[in-house]
Amino acid sequence: MREINVSEITAVVKTMSINANYYLGSDIKNQIVRSYCREPWPIAKDILSKILNNIDISQNENRPICQDTGMTCVFIEVGQDVHIVGGNIEDAINEGVRQGYLEGYLRKSVVRDPLDRVNTRDNTPAVINYTIVPGDKLKITVAPKGFGSENMSQIKMLKPADGIDGVKKFVIKVVEEAGPNPCPPIVVGVGIGGTFDRAALIAKKALIRPLTQRNENKLYRNLEQELLEKINTLGIGPQGFGGRATALAVNIETYPTHIAGLPVAVNISCHVTRHEEVEL
Repeated sequence: MREINVSEITAVVKTMSINANYYLGSDIKNQIVRSYCREPWPIAKDILSKILNNIDISQNENRPICQDTGMTCVFIEVGQDVHIVGGNIEDAINEGVRQGYLEGYLRKSVVRDPLDRVNTRDNTPAVINYTIVPGDKLKITVAPKGFGSENMSQIKMLKPADGIDGVKKFVIKVVEEAGPNPCPPIVVGVGIGGTFDRAALIAKKALIRPLTQRNENKLYRNLEQELLEKINTLGIGPQGFGGRATALAVNIETYPTHIAGLPVAVNISCHVTRHEEVEL
């Protein structure tokens, strides 16, 4: 049994909360560069140029890449041979978020209750998801999620008879209805299967998969490509000014489901699809 003290978790989450908001992953930046090179529409090309400039400024000057520094989503993979000592893991994660958002001068966007709307002033609590895995490691992924794109996400309980065509229609419909609101070019996370709640969770997890990594299943790998091509013919374009670069990627994750169900969740993320991963 390997012991990990909660102080290590707090320190790591603090740093990750800052870094994820300052430095965009190379997979996303490289995809924006590719979109820029392929974009024929001058206005769209100019917007993509400004996005790339903003990414460089953020990285070089240690500034938040977007004014919406998100609600902190945290994914924890806990090795079954790990023993957390020194306190409560959830308290440790939230303390790391609190310190990171205060010391990193990141906007605090979390309210304590959905209706009374009083700001917690430190961006806590985080939304934390746990998975138990073999081994003695602890893997932490911090993914700040802005709500301009989160608000454009949808879930639908399709019928099994709707099949793959129903899935395609729903995903395209969600992106069309989102239009320019999620600050395209977007990343589209799709969760298919499970239950109502599991479909939404795996759609969120799909967003933290590197854009260079395609689904291992040929059916879904092909579906990712087909949906990306169709989305990029919608003409929404960067920031809604038209052009080909409406989406950078479509990432699909799946889970077994009930014989009577076909849940589909679409979690949209803006071009600032932030996340950082550390293994302890």
